[in-house]
Amino acid sequence: MSEILDLQDVTVRRGSNEILSHVTWQVKPGERWIVMGSNGAGKTTLMQICSGFMHPTTGNANILGYELGRTDVRELRTLVGISSAAVVALLPPQETVLDSIMTSAYGISGRWRERYDQVDKNRAHDLMQDWGLTSFASRRIGNLSEGERKRVQIARALMCDPEILILDEPAAGLDVGGREDLVGRLAQLAADENSPSLILVTHHVEEIPPNFTHALLLKSGQVCARGELSSVIASDPMSEAFGIPLDVEYGEQRWHANGRMPSRGRRAKR
Repeated sequence: MSEILDLQDVTVRRGSNEILSHVTWQVKPGERWIVMGSNGAGKTTLMQICSGFMHPTTGNANILGYELGRTDVRELRTLVGISSAAVVALLPPQETVLDSIMTSAYGISGRWRERYDQVDKNRAHDLMQDWGLTSFASRRIGNLSEGERKRVQIARALMCDPEILILDEPAAGLDVGGREDLVGRLAQLAADENSPSLILVTHHVEEIPPNFTHALLLKSGQVCARGELSSVIASDPMSEAFGIPLDVEYGEQRWHANGRMPSRGRRAKR
């Protein structure tokens, strides 16, 4: 398979409104992508296409060799892990951390009468260890902090051993400590050659973990820039995408962005 994800001229319309307009984008095995754009740029809709939960109005979308509109999306969705606020909202607040992660093996939210093999239990415990959740195994989801719930989301998304992992604003709502802990864990995940292909949606360059390789910028539903991370997360492309002059810098393995201050002319002498 040459591409994990192959979108060709994808357009999504709602009435007369084009939410996505002629998007072409490929993700190859081993790549780690950042997706950015202002509010309303089409990021959420694009992720719904990439996860098989929405079909394009026109254009072609191939995910792991499955063409949307010509395949059973139920089979495809078992190969795509997704971590988002919409997913965590489906988890019963009384469910334990262990059960919330393990039920992903069946693609369900909420433990019922299903039985799990030892290999499933072992994987769930390994993921809890990887994401710092071992001591919370029996704690209820509703009693977790926001940062802890974010880590449960990601561990749950990895439970079914996906070939693509979509992380939709994983650091949203976190304090500085929670954000830095999460960024460090995501950097380790991105560095692991056995990890799935990664797509991370964020609003802030400070949340881009080390070891990500490529970036896509959206503006008004269209691709504004795409390519290697260092060429896209840069002052000119970011200024174009967000509609404001930005100075984007990289240092100590992290990105930083600041609004460009307008130059002041000299005050005329009286």
